[in-house]
Amino acid sequence: MNGKGIVFLGFRYLQRNRVKTLLLVAAFTLVWLLPSGIGLIVSRVEVQLRARAMETPLLLGQAGSPLELVFNGLYFTRPDLATLPSRELDTIAESGLASVIPLYARFSAGGHRIVGTSLDYFDFRKLTIREGRPLLWLGECVVGADVAEKNGVRPGDAIVSTPETLFDLAGVYPLKMTVVGVLESSGSPDDGAIFVDLKTAWIIEGLGHGHDEAESLGDDQRIKTVEKESSIRLNASVVEYNEINPDNADQFHFHGDLSDYPVTGAILIPADAKNQALLKGRYTAQGGLQLVSPAEEMDELFATVFSVQRFVLWLLFAIGLATILIGALVFLLSYRLRRDEFLHLRHIGADPVTLKALVAFEAAFVVLSSLVVSSLSLLVIQLAAPGVIRHFLN
Repeated sequence: MNGKGIVFLGFRYLQRNRVKTLLLVAAFTLVWLLPSGIGLIVSRVEVQLRARAMETPLLLGQAGSPLELVFNGLYFTRPDLATLPSRELDTIAESGLASVIPLYARFSAGGHRIVGTSLDYFDFRKLTIREGRPLLWLGECVVGADVAEKNGVRPGDAIVSTPETLFDLAGVYPLKMTVVGVLESSGSPDDGAIFVDLKTAWIIEGLGHGHDEAESLGDDQRIKTVEKESSIRLNASVVEYNEINPDNADQFHFHGDLSDYPVTGAILIPADAKNQALLKGRYTAQGGLQLVSPAEEMDELFATVFSVQRFVLWLLFAIGLATILIGALVFLLSYRLRRDEFLHLRHIGADPVTLKALVAFEAAFVVLSSLVVSSLSLLVIQLAAPGVIRHFLN
């Protein structure tokens, strides 16, 4: 029997036993795909995480988990991070050791993180305005490209912050913010963020508020005081503004010292290596705060990830080897089960080499098909990985 006859009979057998063939192709595809797919995804995640970490010299935050501080400061994914008073940032800025960019990434709007910061952040991350203008006044926000695309917002539209709880007993109302700008897509977590001035973030928290002048309110909105007391106290019936506009901007104010107000962290940009060493020395000895290098934290993270990855790959190797052995057993049993079929082929002139070639054709078809499917799957993973990773980081 020639080669065409072997191919013809081989395909006819595979078509008749398509369920078995599909199961074998699927099993062998997983053998090739899982190790290579895991390696590809880990490498893509590493590239994404390391790129942003390498761009950020230092992060200052409250003492705690360094990795949580990195993920809040770089990806805005840890809103429950402990805060530190903004006076710490003023102290560093006044010392001249580093430029300071504050971050207050605690609140959200429609599933997108609201990041309170300064205009220096946009220069530091090289973010440009695609449409509209930068932040100028309280109550304004600039949105990332993904936020604008998913929600269909443009300059002039409004975004309302999401309350932390359904019933806020502290009287903190959702703030309606005016969109004044849309950022160019940067392929980073900034695409999924909403940027506001630091004071606007404090207003969202309720540390600042606006209402009518006390002198213009009626007696039913005041608390009775003694005659000698010069100040006017207002009761809970006074409704605070939930939107900042030119008509009420002057009525917004803060109580207490702004240097006591919280931030979740700050990006520090030392002028040189000497200043960076001085900063690290200062906060190594100071127990209440921590100064971390995002690049070093990523090194430690991926050292752990790679050790776990090696363990998982060894397990997958063992499982894959067992799958290959089971597949070989299936082909061997297939050869024995087809004994009657091969006997008829022998009667019509087929030699033993031809019969073995039929089984080999089935095995080769399964292996090659699984390699093709796994290669196509890897290509899909490679193309989809950057977007999926950005989605989870956002």
